[in-house]
Amino acid sequence: MKIKKGDTVLVITGEYKGKRGEVVRALPKENKIIVKGVNIAKKHAKPRRTGRRVVQTGIIDVEMPIHVSNVKLIAPSGQPTRVNYRIVDGVKKRYSNKLDEVLD
Repeated sequence: MKIKKGDTVLVITGEYKGKRGEVVRALPKENKIIVKGVNIAKKHAKPRRTGRRVVQTGIIDVEMPIHVSNVKLIAPSGQPTRVNYRIVDGVKKRYSNKLDEVLD
């Protein structure tokens, strides 16, 4: 998977089209990512006893996974781009197709 945790992405399809956000978590086995502020669902949480830890209860907003093909990476220059890999000095690096630059 070419998108990692901490990357900024642009949603290109669906209800949240055009929205930018940071990748909170990557799920490579499922080809999905969780983006901050995107694909929010309401969950009902029961009160639970978990020792000293406080657990939020009631109706809470949770970010749900979105498929990786529905987002584009935002390059450091601020433009959305597709990503490929290229070997630079014997090291595999992420590479921008559109901007012709190394991303990492």
